[in-house]
Amino acid sequence: MNPKAEFQKSIKSLCHRHRLWQVFSDFCEMAAISIANSVSIGPERDAREQQYMQIVGRYERDEPKALGKMLGVVASGLELMDCDFLGESFMELDLGSDWGGQFFTPFHLCSAMARLQMGSDARQTIENRGFVTVSDPACGAGAMVMAFAKELYDQKINYQKTMHATCVDVDATAAHMAYIQLSLMHVPATVIIGNSLTLETREVLYTPAHIMGLWSQKLRRGCAIGASSIPEAQEPMELSVGDQADLFGEVA
Repeated sequence: MNPKAEFQKSIKSLCHRHRLWQVFSDFCEMAAISIANSVSIGPERDAREQQYMQIVGRYERDEPKALGKMLGVVASGLELMDCDFLGESFMELDLGSDWGGQFFTPFHLCSAMARLQMGSDARQTIENRGFVTVSDPACGAGAMVMAFAKELYDQKINYQKTMHATCVDVDATAAHMAYIQLSLMHVPATVIIGNSLTLETREVLYTPAHIMGLWSQKLRRGCAIGASSIPEAQEPMELSVGDQADLFGEVA
């Protein structure tokens, strides 16, 4: 059984007492909390742990174990970097109607857009600055950022060291989906649950790659250690996705 079919079968197997959309949402939140708490400490970690236990309390004794195993299935499905695993599963499970008609852009279209936007400027910026930043103000499950990472990978550029993403979505489940997938792909990223139009921020999650790669320091510095100097007249390049991509400003 392929990973996507296995994932969807596991989701449906837990629906005898819960609605499908609830199981999917709970899985995404539990997985996001597990990943985030593996690289964080302090009050926010404790609050997330309490939320995790509240979700676990909705399920029978052995059911949370099945939810845990599903994260490994997602990781297997992302190995080839050729799909938006959670976004496509969301659509194939016909969950869009439960989230107000939400629709995720197919991954092949995201890949085409990434190729068009990347160009030679990205490589030049990476050579000068050491990295390039990507922003998506309505990230959904993170497919556009995943496509940018795949494009860099196809160009023999290590996106794990040369790309940082800032992703925002007003829907918590969508943001959790993006956070899970970007974390499993080891993409350095900041994922914000909030509103790009009003600048509301409800929660900020950092992927393990962001924490372990010391990206907060890199972004404040504006370049990687050892990068060639950038002329004052040259603005650091940010690849933006969507018309509202600059509302949060240049992350560096």
